[in-house]
Amino acid sequence: MSTPTLKQNPTHAGSTIVGIGAYRPSVIVTNEDVCQWIDSSDEWIQQRTGIITRHRAPREVSVVDMAVDAGAEAIKNAGIEPSQIGAVLVSTVSHPYATPSAAALIADKIGANPAPAYDISAACAGYCYGVAQADALVRSGVADYVLVIGAEKLSDVIDNHERTISFLLGDGAGAVVIGPSDEPGISPAVWGSDGSKWDTIGMTSSLLDVRDFSEQAMKSDGVELAAASEAHAALWPTLRQDGQTVFRWAVWEMAKMAKKALEVAGITADDLGAFVPHQANMRIIDELAKQLKLPEHVIIGRDIADAGNTSAASIPLATHRLLAENPELSGKLSLQIGFGAGLVFGAQVVRLP
Repeated sequence: MSTPTLKQNPTHAGSTIVGIGAYRPSVIVTNEDVCQWIDSSDEWIQQRTGIITRHRAPREVSVVDMAVDAGAEAIKNAGIEPSQIGAVLVSTVSHPYATPSAAALIADKIGANPAPAYDISAACAGYCYGVAQADALVRSGVADYVLVIGAEKLSDVIDNHERTISFLLGDGAGAVVIGPSDEPGISPAVWGSDGSKWDTIGMTSSLLDVRDFSEQAMKSDGVELAAASEAHAALWPTLRQDGQTVFRWAVWEMAKMAKKALEVAGITADDLGAFVPHQANMRIIDELAKQLKLPEHVIIGRDIADAGNTSAASIPLATHRLLAENPELSGKLSLQIGFGAGLVFGAQVVRLP
């Protein structure tokens, strides 16, 4: 007996971004506020990073809350119903639960059940990873519409007194809906990782360290127990980085990846309407633009001065702002590139909604 042929879903010629949404928390933290915690100044922070303020979410607002609001706006702007969403992909490193995923809860809250839903842990490249996967899902016919969200509440995983990264970070969420198109609206991704620099950006300790310390503390008593409790709090995992190593890697290696993304898309910098890099540092953004030799007509997404570094949320937030301030960019091509902890990176050219 012959082996039967498996059935495949009808495919789409291409995919494109059909809607975008954003959520920015209400609390604004200035450089003056930050300098209460670290020995620095507004002038130094602006010169080194370009950051003036960053948004932080109140205690009662979660990563899921922010993602739901951003996702709902993206779905509304796409002109579809939540029930038409065929998959929900959420990039985050600050969801407080290892399991279950943030995506499953978000899918329920936005009315997309029973869509498949999963989280992506790729830090600042996570949004670009999600766009690459959504493009493949739509073109293969697995889903007609995919919701991709980058959402971070980094204020939950920083020590305000830590000097290498805490003053850079903000909270927020950005989202896009990716749907079918008669022609490609998303180029193949240029993505990858360099695990040899795995510990360049990461946590001060692991949950295993906290557990082991807790077990030791339980065997203590009296003064020892009080001291152990204080040390336990100090051991709680928070973010830190080797800033100089990250800066050099981002500037030199990511410029190569951005150029490669243009090549893979079959275009040149002259064909772009916009460039939206991860909002890590204004000096990195400026250097990338310089190395790409962007023509004057290309508008660069610069959200970092007001929003800080929001990791996976930074590119969709910057894109949302870019379109609000420059609606004439709708339909134009944008080069986006994310890079961060892992070290990981992802880049592609997209047609702006």
